[in-house]
Amino acid sequence: MKTIFKYFLYTAALIAVLVSVFLFYIKTQLPNVGSAPDISVEVTPERIDRGHYLANHVMLCMDCHAERDWTLFSAPPKPGTLGAGGDVFDQTMGFPGRFVARNITPTGIGDWTDGEVYRAITTGVSRDGHAFFPVMPYLLYGQLDDEDIYSVIAYIRSLEPVYNDLEESAPDFPMSLILNTIPKKGSPSVRPPKTDVLAYGKYMATASGCIECHTNYVGGKQVGAPYAGGREFAFPDGSQLRTSNITPHPTGIGLWTRDMFVQRFKTYADSAYVPHQVETGEFQSIMPWMMYAGMEEQDLEAIYAYLRSLDPVDNLVERFTKAP
Repeated sequence: MKTIFKYFLYTAALIAVLVSVFLFYIKTQLPNVGSAPDISVEVTPERIDRGHYLANHVMLCMDCHAERDWTLFSAPPKPGTLGAGGDVFDQTMGFPGRFVARNITPTGIGDWTDGEVYRAITTGVSRDGHAFFPVMPYLLYGQLDDEDIYSVIAYIRSLEPVYNDLEESAPDFPMSLILNTIPKKGSPSVRPPKTDVLAYGKYMATASGCIECHTNYVGGKQVGAPYAGGREFAFPDGSQLRTSNITPHPTGIGLWTRDMFVQRFKTYADSAYVPHQVETGEFQSIMPWMMYAGMEEQDLEAIYAYLRSLDPVDNLVERFTKAP
């Protein structure tokens, strides 16, 4: 009996040591995506213009790196906060911690090298080596054309400096450990020509991060088919928003024409459109309609064509439920 107990203690001690070594490795050796590349992005008018388009209407850097006004429908960024950071994703919204979008104007990352900014966007690793929570879809951005990333960097460099003293993000346990395992090296591609509609549409859908919200995840694990919707986002009052199915099934966008799809976005580009006030408990959307509305029609049409090429998934989503 003593021998069995002794073996049990040895086994338990060995397991404890192995777990400790594993956790130490995760905490001290990860993320491991390599050093920031030694690059210098030439800031040209063409790159600034392209970067402005991507950051404001496709990748939506300016949506998260600002303060959104949740009293208005679709929560548009508050004037004067673009690039200054401050958008918060926390436990009241179902996130495993409190994550704060940082200031990316020159007062926030002006002393970062272009390579450090590039690495942050494409791998999710900060200047000091810590991992970002993937509310910024860096795993998708790492698949984009380097020239598009360079354009975003050039645009960011052109922003007016805004002073904004922000708190540091704070992941909850065990996300504080898991977070280090998420970043990975990017695998950049070449942006397809617009004439290759499906390939170009896939590229623009990737840049827009459509799959991130329109795929159901529970506890950080994918549980639904890509683009089939159903991902839940909680509001502080207890209401639940679920993302739409955008596969070509009748429960998704199967009955939508191309013009219907494009106009769904362009409605919010109308100069006469003013977002309405949303009271607590009323339907609210996290979809930044007014920013996506600035996407070029040809790009929206390509995204539509790509979505129509997907396998249809039967998934009728209840979009919104009020707090009990």
